[in-house]
Amino acid sequence: MTAELDVERLTTVIEDFNTIFIRLPSVRRFNFSTLSVLHTLSRKGPLRLTDLLATEQLKQPALTSLVARLEQDGLLQRRPDPTDGRASLLSLTREGRQIVRSRHSNRVTRLTHLIDQLTPEERAVLAGSIDVLTRITEIAAQET
Repeated sequence: MTAELDVERLTTVIEDFNTIFIRLPSVRRFNFSTLSVLHTLSRKGPLRLTDLLATEQLKQPALTSLVARLEQDGLLQRRPDPTDGRASLLSLTREGRQIVRSRHSNRVTRLTHLIDQLTPEERAVLAGSIDVLTRITEIAAQET
């Protein structure tokens, strides 16, 4: 089924694109794990720590420590889970949401600059790939 598609080349291209895309200059520097937690909470939050563990590539002690640091830095907050008094829900604070919005805005600006250098035909191909990439993301989310 993937005979007409060079999946190895596609993988390499996605890896190279991600290398450029995720490394944006920022006023405030964060490591990848911090940015991943902030992004996940902005898209899927509020979440329990155990739910966040399922999406992040960290062991529980490391994630617990990271969450405590983010809470101390005012980037996320805990509140009681209304369905289970023993658990807490994690969500972004206003400052945490602002960091995510700022990084997204920087990415839009950077990507716009790059896309503006494509031919009209290349932009059309790229536009057509949005739905396909969305579908791949949905399939991956269902498998986890």
